[in-house]
Amino acid sequence: MPRTDVTIATQDGSAAATLHTPAGAGGWPAVILYADAGGVRDTFDAMADRLAGLGYAVLLPDIYYRVGGYEPFDLATAFSDPGERERVTKLAASLTGDMVVRDGAAFLDFLAGRDEVTGSGVGTTGYCMGGRLSLIVAGNYPDRVAAAASFHGGNLADPADEHSPYKLADQIRGTVYVAAAENDAFFPPEQYERLERAFNTAGVRHTMQTYPAAHGFAVPDNPTYDAAAADRHWTALADLYGAALHA
Repeated sequence: MPRTDVTIATQDGSAAATLHTPAGAGGWPAVILYADAGGVRDTFDAMADRLAGLGYAVLLPDIYYRVGGYEPFDLATAFSDPGERERVTKLAASLTGDMVVRDGAAFLDFLAGRDEVTGSGVGTTGYCMGGRLSLIVAGNYPDRVAAAASFHGGNLADPADEHSPYKLADQIRGTVYVAAAENDAFFPPEQYERLERAFNTAGVRHTMQTYPAAHGFAVPDNPTYDAAAADRHWTALADLYGAALHA
């Protein structure tokens, strides 16, 4: 799939990103893909390419652009090695909810100005930490995000988090798909129930499911990658965006 290196002006600086598009003449509906806590790396480039191949212009932003150059993570050791776990945890904690909201506006504005993009409704998707980001953006820009997905997302209904997606449920207007992992400490049953209850109360069009796989199941370089669950996630994305972004 064609890739274009781009730089996006934000309120806090300049964010590097890549725009992945199908081959041939455009335009296409747009999707923002949010990486996990390990940040953008080869595996997410490949995932963005695959999503583009389904017929979308996919923006893959560097969520850690404020930090500058950092040594990329190897997910095989990012959470098992104490030093690497501390490093990835600190980096993830540096991205606040307010930053996510500000960046979301910049990313949406960027896509609205691209010739490769058609339609007014944008999709978002995210993995692990990125799943939370995907839903935060959907809740803060309800007139612009038509579909939002979260795969093995973490902390989606944490009462201590002022930007928690469950607190934004009454603002979401798009269709939401949440795929949880089994026995996931980052999204325990009480949070699952809290999020589902909030969606039901707010009347959000949504699907919530628990895949029979571990946290990280959809990301190929993750030690817990599960091919069957990953295939299921691609089908779910195709169905979600096919219905919501082509209306």
